[in-house]
Amino acid sequence: MPLQIAIVGSGPAGCFIAELLSRKIEDCQIDIIERLPSLFGLVRAGVAPDHQGTKNVTRQFEKTLEKDNIRVLANLNVGPDISYDELKSCYDLVVIATGASEDRMLNIPGEDSAGVYGSSHFVGWYNGHPASHQNPPELKGPSVAIIGHGNVALDIARLLAKTSNERAETDICAPAMSQLDNSEVSDIYLIGRGTPEQSKFTPPELAELKALSAAVPVISNTRIPETPSSDLDPREARAKQMNLDLFREFAENASNPVLTAGKTRIHLLFNHSPVAVASENGRIKSLKLKHQAEQASDELALPVDTLISAIGYRSREISSVPFDTQQGRIQHENGLIEPGVYATGWCRRGPNGVIPTNRADALEISKRILADLDSGQISAGKSGRVAMDNLIEAKQLKVLSYQDWKTIDQAEQDRAQGNKPREKFLTEAEMLQVLSS
Repeated sequence: MPLQIAIVGSGPAGCFIAELLSRKIEDCQIDIIERLPSLFGLVRAGVAPDHQGTKNVTRQFEKTLEKDNIRVLANLNVGPDISYDELKSCYDLVVIATGASEDRMLNIPGEDSAGVYGSSHFVGWYNGHPASHQNPPELKGPSVAIIGHGNVALDIARLLAKTSNERAETDICAPAMSQLDNSEVSDIYLIGRGTPEQSKFTPPELAELKALSAAVPVISNTRIPETPSSDLDPREARAKQMNLDLFREFAENASNPVLTAGKTRIHLLFNHSPVAVASENGRIKSLKLKHQAEQASDELALPVDTLISAIGYRSREISSVPFDTQQGRIQHENGLIEPGVYATGWCRRGPNGVIPTNRADALEISKRILADLDSGQISAGKSGRVAMDNLIEAKQLKVLSYQDWKTIDQAEQDRAQGNKPREKFLTEAEMLQVLSS
């Protein structure tokens, strides 16, 4: 009897674990359950739209989803549609791979003001995620502050600073493209509480700021060390050195009025943390910052029209699944949630690492699953797809197959104009409409 496996989430973590288990367990059937009609999680909704090469990893995932023993159940939400207990009753083995897509709060006064957004919401907006378009951001005025010194913050700053022509070959959705093209942003502040050496930027992404045609990165009033700390491992030290070299270039830019004239300025601020948002008529007017090395009373009021927080993500809670509210992720012990139920990817370890990191995570979890199979802690016996299909029918749920997704995917490509790779549908209803037309 085939081992019946359910994987919750079709992003990188889910696709990687599906590929590994489909190869390593000789007789198994795998259902990948996705709450949206669209697939691939943060590859679709989180990767920067001007990094199309990174998004091409979906071609690898497509080969996995086309396997005979794997099927997709999209537009099916575990919790609201199918309960956690019902899921466990159907499948011998369950793997939660739902990622981390909810914004962490700044926890400062005034962050509920209009014009203040989390990076997941803002990135989801220009990437066409349906939830972000229920309350789309507004870009007002010339000054935008981004809290965070990681690659997500860089992505946002870069896309804000690009010209219309530079955005033309991205898959930024049409409403966001229009607003970005018509915005009057002239100053972008990238704000981090750490020193230049402590920033989490990766050198290739940081260097992309140099290639912008109508923007220039600048650093003012900051001491940048010549070399990183001596206690770093060689690989990390090389990356830190490249960043420090770039920061010195940016510092030279700040003292060159000819270079900065008429261009959008991307200011990198170090050693500052947000204290409060000041608002006027309910909308952000300024951001109060504290210098980490100064007294609490020494604050800077930065005039800001839009604020985006890029300080990390939390996993989405699923009813009845054990959850660590402090860590913001699924509660587990080395990947084991409870007998027969496992976690992998960002919902297991938190939102860190790049896409290939999830493969390493999936490999580790797959080894644990295989060991538990060998020891008899997991065994075949549940009806899997038969029981799930009966539940879906009884609840009258509209569940989509992989072929349904391929139809939606092709329709998005067909409606793209110019050199855009696709024009995404912005609501689940639009995606479902494609299948009924």
